[in-house]
Amino acid sequence: MYTRCIIANSTLSVDGLGIIEKGEGDGMIIIDYKDTRPIYEQIVERFKTLILKGAMQPDEKIPSVRNLAMELSINPNTIQKAYAELERQGFIYTVKGRGNFVSGDSGLVDKRKKEYLGKILLLVSEVLEIGMSKAELIREIEML
Repeated sequence: MYTRCIIANSTLSVDGLGIIEKGEGDGMIIIDYKDTRPIYEQIVERFKTLILKGAMQPDEKIPSVRNLAMELSINPNTIQKAYAELERQGFIYTVKGRGNFVSGDSGLVDKRKKEYLGKILLLVSEVLEIGMSKAELIREIEML
Protein backbone atom coordinates (compact mmCIF):
# COMPACT_ATOMS: atom_id res chain seq x y z
CA MET A 1 0.00 0.00 0.00
CA TYR A 2 1.32 3.43 -0.96
CA THR A 3 0.31 6.96 -0.11
CA ARG A 4 1.24 9.71 -2.56
CA CYS A 5 1.60 13.44 -2.09
CA ILE A 6 2.35 16.05 -4.72
CA ILE A 7 5.15 18.36 -3.51
CA ALA A 8 5.19 20.79 -6.43
CA ASN A 9 3.64 21.13 -9.90
CA SER A 10 3.87 17.60 -11.15
CA THR A 11 4.06 15.78 -14.46
CA LEU A 12 4.90 12.23 -13.56
CA SER A 13 7.38 9.46 -14.29
CA VAL A 14 8.63 6.83 -11.88
CA ASP A 15 11.95 7.04 -10.03
CA GLY A 16 13.29 3.96 -8.23
CA LEU A 17 13.61 5.79 -4.92
CA GLY A 18 9.88 6.29 -4.51
CA ILE A 19 9.95 9.80 -5.89
CA ILE A 20 7.87 10.43 -8.93
CA GLU A 21 9.04 13.41 -10.88
CA LYS A 22 9.60 14.93 -14.27
CA GLY A 23 10.85 18.39 -15.09
CA GLU A 24 12.16 21.15 -12.87
CA GLY A 25 10.47 21.85 -9.57
CA ASP A 26 8.21 18.83 -9.89
CA GLY A 27 7.96 15.96 -7.49
CA MET A 28 5.90 13.67 -5.38
CA ILE A 29 6.43 11.83 -2.14
CA ILE A 30 5.30 8.23 -1.81
CA ILE A 31 5.04 6.52 1.56
CA ASP A 32 5.47 2.76 1.37
CA TYR A 33 3.79 1.11 4.34
CA LYS A 34 5.54 -2.19 3.53
CA ASP A 35 8.95 -0.50 3.95
CA THR A 36 10.60 -1.46 7.25
CA ARG A 37 11.88 2.08 7.81
CA PRO A 38 9.79 4.47 9.89
CA ILE A 39 7.56 6.82 7.90
CA TYR A 40 9.47 9.92 9.01
CA GLU A 41 12.71 8.42 7.62
CA GLN A 42 11.02 7.76 4.28
CA ILE A 43 9.86 11.39 4.18
CA VAL A 44 13.36 12.63 5.05
CA GLU A 45 14.94 10.51 2.30
CA ARG A 46 12.40 11.64 -0.31
CA PHE A 47 12.92 15.33 0.49
CA LYS A 48 16.71 14.93 0.52
CA THR A 49 16.60 13.31 -2.90
CA LEU A 50 14.29 16.00 -4.32
CA ILE A 51 16.57 18.73 -2.95
CA LEU A 52 19.82 17.10 -4.11
CA LYS A 53 18.42 16.45 -7.61
CA GLY A 54 17.39 20.09 -7.88
CA ALA A 55 13.66 19.33 -8.07
CA MET A 56 13.24 21.71 -5.14
CA GLN A 57 15.10 25.00 -5.45
CA PRO A 58 16.89 26.95 -2.68
CA ASP A 59 14.52 29.13 -0.65
CA GLU A 60 11.49 27.29 -2.08
CA LYS A 61 8.74 26.92 0.53
CA ILE A 62 7.93 23.33 1.41
CA PRO A 63 4.44 22.21 2.43
CA SER A 64 3.35 23.07 5.95
CA VAL A 65 3.34 20.30 8.52
CA ARG A 66 -0.46 20.33 8.60
CA ASN A 67 -0.90 20.30 4.81
CA LEU A 68 1.59 17.50 4.23
CA ALA A 69 0.10 15.46 7.08
CA MET A 70 -3.35 15.84 5.52
CA GLU A 71 -2.08 14.95 2.03
CA LEU A 72 -0.31 11.82 3.30
CA SER A 73 -3.03 10.99 5.86
CA ILE A 74 -0.50 10.62 8.65
CA ASN A 75 0.04 12.21 12.06
CA PRO A 76 1.42 15.79 11.95
CA ASN A 77 3.96 14.79 14.61
CA THR A 78 5.52 12.42 12.06
CA ILE A 79 5.94 15.27 9.57
CA GLN A 80 7.31 17.53 12.30
CA LYS A 81 9.88 14.88 13.23
CA ALA A 82 10.92 14.57 9.55
CA TYR A 83 11.21 18.34 9.18
CA ALA A 84 13.26 18.58 12.39
CA GLU A 85 15.66 15.96 11.02
CA LEU A 86 15.91 17.74 7.66
CA GLU A 87 16.67 20.99 9.46
CA ARG A 88 19.27 19.28 11.67
CA GLN A 89 20.99 17.93 8.55
CA GLY A 90 20.93 21.37 6.88
CA PHE A 91 18.49 20.60 4.07
CA ILE A 92 15.79 23.03 5.21
CA TYR A 93 15.46 26.06 7.48
CA THR A 94 12.52 27.48 9.40
CA VAL A 95 11.29 31.06 9.40
CA LYS A 96 9.00 31.64 12.39
CA GLY A 97 5.49 32.40 11.27
CA ARG A 98 6.31 31.84 7.58
CA GLY A 99 7.11 28.13 7.30
CA ASN A 100 9.94 25.86 6.19
CA PHE A 101 12.16 26.51 3.19
CA VAL A 102 14.79 24.61 1.20
CA SER A 103 18.31 25.54 2.26
CA GLY A 104 20.58 27.10 -0.35
CA ASP A 105 23.64 25.21 0.92
CA SER A 106 25.52 23.99 -2.18
CA GLY A 107 27.85 22.00 0.07
CA LEU A 108 25.09 19.43 0.66
CA VAL A 109 25.67 17.81 -2.73
CA ASP A 110 29.43 17.67 -2.17
CA LYS A 111 28.90 16.21 1.30
CA ARG A 112 26.58 13.53 -0.12
CA LYS A 113 29.10 12.69 -2.86
CA LYS A 114 31.83 12.25 -0.24
CA GLU A 115 29.58 9.97 1.80
CA TYR A 116 28.87 7.80 -1.24
CA LEU A 117 32.51 7.77 -2.26
CA GLY A 118 33.44 6.53 1.22
CA LYS A 119 30.89 3.71 0.93
CA ILE A 120 32.14 2.81 -2.55
CA LEU A 121 35.77 2.70 -1.41
CA LEU A 122 34.82 0.44 1.49
CA LEU A 123 33.01 -1.94 -0.86
CA VAL A 124 35.91 -1.89 -3.33
CA SER A 125 38.38 -2.81 -0.60
CA GLU A 126 36.13 -5.69 0.49
CA VAL A 127 35.81 -6.95 -3.10
CA LEU A 128 39.58 -6.79 -3.57
CA GLU A 129 40.09 -8.68 -0.28
CA ILE A 130 37.98 -11.61 -1.49
CA GLY A 131 40.10 -11.99 -4.60
CA MET A 132 38.57 -9.93 -7.38
CA SER A 133 41.27 -8.23 -9.44
CA LYS A 134 41.29 -4.50 -10.14
CA ALA A 135 40.96 -5.26 -13.86
CA GLU A 136 37.80 -7.30 -13.26
CA LEU A 137 36.37 -4.56 -11.06
CA ILE A 138 37.13 -1.88 -13.66
CA ARG A 139 35.49 -4.01 -16.38
CA GLU A 140 32.33 -4.34 -14.28
CA ILE A 141 32.22 -0.62 -13.57
CA GLU A 142 32.70 0.24 -17.25
CA MET A 143 29.72 -1.97 -18.12
CA LEU A 144 27.46 0.44 -16.21
